[in-house]
Amino acid sequence: MTQSATQTFPLTIHAHWRDTAANKGFDILKRIRDRYHLLLRCRTCGATHMGKIFVVMNNQPLCPHCIEHRWQADAKAAGLKWAGRDPQSRHHGFYIADCGHRLRRQLELVKRAAARICDVRCEACHSRKEQTEAEAQGWTLTGPDPESDPNYRLYRHPSCGHVQRIARVNMQTGRFGCGNCGDDWPAAPSHLYAMQFKLPNGALLVKLGFSRNPDSRLRHQLLKHHGLDAQILKTVPMPTGQLALQTEKRLHARVKSTFPDSIAPPDLYAGSINVRSEIYFAEVTREILRLLDEIDTDSAA
Repeated sequence: MTQSATQTFPLTIHAHWRDTAANKGFDILKRIRDRYHLLLRCRTCGATHMGKIFVVMNNQPLCPHCIEHRWQADAKAAGLKWAGRDPQSRHHGFYIADCGHRLRRQLELVKRAAARICDVRCEACHSRKEQTEAEAQGWTLTGPDPESDPNYRLYRHPSCGHVQRIARVNMQTGRFGCGNCGDDWPAAPSHLYAMQFKLPNGALLVKLGFSRNPDSRLRHQLLKHHGLDAQILKTVPMPTGQLALQTEKRLHARVKSTFPDSIAPPDLYAGSINVRSEIYFAEVTREILRLLDEIDTDSAA
């Protein structure tokens, strides 16, 4: 059989084929390749592609050009640049991140990122960010968590060589200690503090407490919303956490006995501050600061 004989097929394009294609958003231009295939033009983007007669008649044809345009739009909405399909996987594509690194990601993941359901991050840049976080606390990042917990990493304390699992959020906030050379909180230095909060409803409150790191305590533990107007009014260094706890309890007893009506009800601040007690109305702020000044003066004497 000659080559020309093998490539012959009926050239008829039936009217009901054209009507069906039109109803599904396509024009039939001609018969191509063999008797099973058509050249289709998408009425949405105007581009052409080859499709099967069976698909046109029994299913909804999909324009590959429109699909790629959607992938490009998803990439842009996710903060990425489309770099093409992955020839090894129909579920993956290549993208260029803002940092310039080339990423391979699932198409569905980028679609979710475009809808702000999740984020797409560059592993190389993220690893450098985590290393910088560790260095800021005097540690080095050595690798992922050996127990495969995504919230933990493995870190080394250069000063003593100890290697330890630490939650990344704790590394970011500094709320952890070295299991080899670190001190437990009762023996470690601490601070008394007074903090002021202005709630969305306009209420002005003050908190008296103690912490090894008052700024971390405020920014990463107490605030339920980072946009809340809050500030540290005063801190007083204490030689140990145990002494800070004892002093704090004594101060609370004095404030509550002298100003029993100053205790703010938890329902007032439950949606803004992540504690259930030891919050006062702003009227006692001056007294709390005075008490802290007395302790500060006695410590310096």
